[in-house]
Amino acid sequence: MECGTGLAHLSSIAAFPQALHCTTKPKKSSFRVTAKLNSGDDPLLQAAIHAATLRFKETHQPLFHDPYVACLVPENTSSDVEQYTHPYSLATRFIDDKMLETLINTDGLKQVVLLTDGADTRPYRLTWPSSTLIFEVSPDRIYTEACQELVDIGAQIPRSCLLLHVPSESLSIEDALRNKGFNGNRPSIWALQGLPLMTLASFEDILFTVASLAMKGCFLIGEIPAWLAKTQPELKTQEWLNKLFMSHGFQVQNINYEDIAKTLGREPSKEPYDNILFVAEHLRFSDDEMETWRREFQRAEEEGDEEGFEDL
Repeated sequence: MECGTGLAHLSSIAAFPQALHCTTKPKKSSFRVTAKLNSGDDPLLQAAIHAATLRFKETHQPLFHDPYVACLVPENTSSDVEQYTHPYSLATRFIDDKMLETLINTDGLKQVVLLTDGADTRPYRLTWPSSTLIFEVSPDRIYTEACQELVDIGAQIPRSCLLLHVPSESLSIEDALRNKGFNGNRPSIWALQGLPLMTLASFEDILFTVASLAMKGCFLIGEIPAWLAKTQPELKTQEWLNKLFMSHGFQVQNINYEDIAKTLGREPSKEPYDNILFVAEHLRFSDDEMETWRREFQRAEEEGDEEGFEDL
């Protein structure tokens, strides 16, 4: 069984399904900003709080609503409506919609892998289909602290779904996901937003992991720092993406933030934002699929040998 419907359906990136324009749970009463997360000198936690602050500002507007993010941002964070939409918010909305659209339209798709900064509220704020398994890969110390803040304000995932955390510090994220119950013989969808990427090699490790676990046709959606592409300045962004992703078995498309803003009727902010938004489709079989077929082929050969011996 293949996961997803192919990149051909993404040629008109602006075609957000109308039914998915409101991808979050119904608005609840606002929570008081408690700001218990203490960034200190931790750059990873500072980055996670910055992303949460952008979501906090956006959640007072109709692009998306995050009723839980208030507990993750500083007390003095302004909730004033911004005139322009930050590219991070556009990317968040795009990733939300693409994930839910794919989950709804793909038979048997119940596995979601979120590669995050540890303070992602998607497991709690999105309306996941019944029986969805949500695997979050993120820095353990940030996830633990953010999770406690969310639990303290009553945040819950749907009862029929399950959230499982995998520390990004794990020696093998692939093995850790398998140990948590991820099945490479079943469809999955992957979203990358916020997971710390310190080097090009660290991102290639992620691509290798996804390529090993994701079935043919599954999607990886997300954002990566633009400086990764500058490691080969002679290539244009799409050329660099094609070369890197194809080497790991993916077909990839660079998504324009301004196109998303236009579709949503928003004016994108001019604030510097040095990220690349992409959608990639896996073109190869997962390791589990290959192993299953190897066993089936071996079994067929053995049965054939036995039948041939009986004929003799």
